[in-house]
Amino acid sequence: MKLLVIGSGGREHALAWCLAKTPGLQKVFVAPGNAGTAADRALENVAITDLDALADFAEEQKVSLTIVGPEAPLAAGIVNLFRARGLKIFGPSKEAAQLESSKDFAKRFMARHGIPTARFATFSERAPAHAYIDQQGAPIVIKADGLAAGKGVVVAMTRDEAHAALDRMLPAESTYAPTGSTPAQVVIEEFLEGEEASFIVMVDGKDVLPLASSQDHKRIGDGDSGPNTGGMGAYSPALVVTPEVHAKAMREIILPTVRGMAAEGTPYTGFLYAGLMIGKDGSVKTVEFNCRLGDPEAQPILMRLKSDLFTLLDHAVAGKLDQVEASWDRRVALGVVLAAANYPGTPRTGDVISGLPKVSEYSEYSEDSEDSHIFHGGTSERDGQTVTAGGRVLCVTALGDNVKRTQKRAYDLIVGIHFDGMQYRHDIGHRAVPR
Repeated sequence: MKLLVIGSGGREHALAWCLAKTPGLQKVFVAPGNAGTAADRALENVAITDLDALADFAEEQKVSLTIVGPEAPLAAGIVNLFRARGLKIFGPSKEAAQLESSKDFAKRFMARHGIPTARFATFSERAPAHAYIDQQGAPIVIKADGLAAGKGVVVAMTRDEAHAALDRMLPAESTYAPTGSTPAQVVIEEFLEGEEASFIVMVDGKDVLPLASSQDHKRIGDGDSGPNTGGMGAYSPALVVTPEVHAKAMREIILPTVRGMAAEGTPYTGFLYAGLMIGKDGSVKTVEFNCRLGDPEAQPILMRLKSDLFTLLDHAVAGKLDQVEASWDRRVALGVVLAAANYPGTPRTGDVISGLPKVSEYSEYSEDSEDSHIFHGGTSERDGQTVTAGGRVLCVTALGDNVKRTQKRAYDLIVGIHFDGMQYRHDIGHRAVPR
C-alpha cells in the first residue's frame, strides 16, 4: 500500500510521520516535502506541485489514498480533479473549501444557518469601509477575504490601526485589477472577547469524528504580543475546551455546518477546523473555518493519537466515520515553533540549521523518540546541509504528564538548535499552567 501526502510544511511532516506507522505500508510519498521528510527513510519526497501531474503520479504509483495538507491546492480544486479520475483523496471539494478560501462566503453561510459568529460587513471599496470603521469604533477586526496563510487578520485596538490595516489589505479603487477579475474584499468584524481554541474534526459528508482539542498561539511574541502569525506553537488538550464547551461546539457549530453544506449541495468531506472564541459566560462563537488540519495544532494532536490514522482516513473516504473511534494518549503534547528571521513579514531563507538530532532508520528521531519529535516546516537541503526555506522552520514537539513538564521537555530540546535570526516564544501553553 502506498500513500501520498501533499504539502511541504510541519503539518504534512506530522501527517506523513503518523501514516508511516500504518501496518503493511510500503511507502508514504510527500509532495513536495521538506528536509525533514527527505531525511526519514520511511518517507519519500516527490518534486511535484502541479495538480494534474500529482494525479498522474497517483495513478502511476497506484496510490491507495491521497491526503491534502495545505489550503491552496484544496481551493484550486485538487479534490475535484482526483475524484474525476477515480482516485481516492481526503479533503473538501473546491466548492466546499470556500469555507476557508472566502471569509465572506463563510460568514454568509454562518448567517444563513444560524451558526454563532461575530457581526460582520464585507467591502470591496475603501470609502464605505472606512466609514464603517468610524461608525463601529475599536477594537475591531479586519480580515482579507481570500487565503492569507493565517496572516491576513489584524485585530485593531484603535481606529487608526483599523484604517491602516484596511488600506494595506484593500487596494485603492484606481489600482483595481482588470475588468472581469474578482475584486479584492475585506471582511470587517466585531471584536470578540474570550479565549480561543482550535476545534478540529474529520467529516465524511454526513458523520463527524472529533479530534483532540488544542490551543494555538497566533501572536509572534510572549504574552500574546505583536502581530498575528500562522501560529507560533500549540498544545493539546486545551483546558478551556471543557465537556460543556465541546458539546456546545458540536451542537451549535460543527453539526449545523456539516448539515448546512449538505443541504446546499456541497457536502463537506475532509478535516474541518473551527476556530472557537469561548466567552467567560461559556458562550462559543466561530472565529473562522479552515478546511484542513491546523498547523501547528496538527503536530501535538498527532503526537497524542493512538489509533491508526490510515484506518480513520479510510473510513472517512468510504463514508463510514460512524463505525470508528479515535483513541488518545492521556498525556499533554506541546509544540514550539522556531521561526525564521523577519517572520511574519518576508522571512529570510538560506540560513544553515545546526544542532538537529540524528534520524534513525526507523522513522523516528533517535533521541527520546517516543516522547518527542522535531517536525520540519520551512526547511530544505543545500550542499548536504539543512537550511531555512520558509517562515515557520521547525516545530519542536514533546509529550509529558502535565503542561509544565511538557513545556520543559520541549524547551530543553530547543537548546543546541541554532540558525541565524531564529525566534520563538518562551511561553507556549501558558494559559494552561497553574499560577
